[in-house]
Amino acid sequence: MADTDDNTPRRDGIQVSNTGGNVTIGDHNTVTNTVNGSGPARDPLQEELLRAIRRLRADLEGVVPSEQTAALDAELSDAEDEIEGTGRADTGRLTRLRRALADAGAVTGILASGVAVGQAVGALLGG
Repeated sequence: MADTDDNTPRRDGIQVSNTGGNVTIGDHNTVTNTVNGSGPARDPLQEELLRAIRRLRADLEGVVPSEQTAALDAELSDAEDEIEGTGRADTGRLTRLRRALADAGAVTGILASGVAVGQAVGALLGG
């Protein structure tokens, strides 16, 4: 086995150094990366919003799709991803969600889940 310029052992022309994750070399290898721990901490209002978003998205599956409901579902999906990823939906996201709720008002106004999302967004935006 020969050494490289940075003293990393080298074999058969393969060099592995400074890896930031898992590395496998050769045939029939398996790499498993297990991450333990919880996601970002969320405050109770963000948790309430996340639950309401999920209920509304499920309820939207039962309505006749329109341009407004498609746009609303996209905003709901983005907000759900943001809360899951960072622990909170930021003010810009909440503002866009509020606008999408208003645009789809004919549908969301008759769905209890739509009202719940609107109330949760209002609480987070302060009104």
